[in-house]
Amino acid sequence: MVYIKTMKLQTVKGMNDYLPREADLRDTLESKILEVYKKQGFQRIYTPIVEDIENLDKSDGGENLNLIFKILKRGEKLEKAIENKNYNDLSDMGLRYDLTLPLSRFFACHKNDLSLPFKTIQIGNVYRAERPQKGRDREFKQCDIDILGSSSNKCEIELIDTTSRTLLAINIDDFVIKINDRRLLKNMLVSFGFKEEELDSVCITFDKLDKIGASGVEKELLDKGMSEKVVRKFCSSLTNLPKDLDEFVSLFGESEESQNLQQIVDGVENLSEGKYQIKFDLTLVRGQGYYTGVVFEIESKSFSCSIGGGGRYDNLIGKFTGESVPAVGFSIGFERIFSILKDRAPLQRQKKVAVIYEDGNFIESLKFQKSIQDEFTTSLFERPKKLGKLLSKLENEGYYGFVVFNEGNEIRLLNGQDK
Repeated sequence: MVYIKTMKLQTVKGMNDYLPREADLRDTLESKILEVYKKQGFQRIYTPIVEDIENLDKSDGGENLNLIFKILKRGEKLEKAIENKNYNDLSDMGLRYDLTLPLSRFFACHKNDLSLPFKTIQIGNVYRAERPQKGRDREFKQCDIDILGSSSNKCEIELIDTTSRTLLAINIDDFVIKINDRRLLKNMLVSFGFKEEELDSVCITFDKLDKIGASGVEKELLDKGMSEKVVRKFCSSLTNLPKDLDEFVSLFGESEESQNLQQIVDGVENLSEGKYQIKFDLTLVRGQGYYTGVVFEIESKSFSCSIGGGGRYDNLIGKFTGESVPAVGFSIGFERIFSILKDRAPLQRQKKVAVIYEDGNFIESLKFQKSIQDEFTTSLFERPKKLGKLLSKLENEGYYGFVVFNEGNEIRLLNGQDK
């Protein structure tokens, strides 16, 4: 009898097979998420899963930089690095750990072919060399929307509104949006006595507050060599942090950042129609080091976990171009939503209509946009000086018609379109 050695049946730890019924749910979820994103005027792009290792290492990804799957050099280059004992130079590529760094490189490379602001979609797998555990895989899917090229807080409002509509469309309805601004947090940290050069490191530790508690934050900051007096003063305040934006302003004063945040909160509350909450959370940091301002996260109240997050990262693209480009994004936690909806079932192509608004009626235009989306795919455009130029571009892009908000609100057909 011949004995044949068999290969391993199990997947690599932290990576999964999906049975047909699971794959069908994943496909349906992705399709529905993509449908809502596109209805809001976001455009899909694709980027490779492999990036240059130097780009990954310099991306300010926080602790994710310790979780990069590195790809060894090949042939003579690898042999030479080993021979010369250049052990830090064995890799020249790595698997992407999120979709933001690849998007920043993509924009820097293709910016001359893109119109601003650039509203984009990325849905794809990312990889982190995690220790596999419940809710943490090594391969997982992210669903990102980003707006590049605008510093307006309308971008944050639109991203939060779009992401919330998406969750409601896939029957996730018991959630709260948490929001903060890293600049407010850093101003508070300075008031406790932390040095400017310590702030990013303090934020990384502070982000772990819900996992390691105040004592754990204190120990880690002291281990980092920070002033014992400052650390103890800060950590003693962690049980009595401001609960809302008004309380924060009363303690630390009003600023441009707090006003900006309040405008976002007010705008989202206006759009939410009571279907979800948005609240200020000073403890929200987000782990990635590239965030520069407003950050947000979605928490499912039913399942007590985060199901999405994002924020503004105005300096990351500049690492490729040498000049700052404003950027902000929001990512849905596909895997957690998949696990929540496993026992449920989710869902067609519509004509595209542009809603053109003036600066003063942005929120009301968003509401109007929502009112016609059962019939049309829609996208918002701020009214330019030369409307005809925009309409010509819309026609070339296959739009069916347009509405100039507050001018009758009737859909006007673009040339070549039939009712």
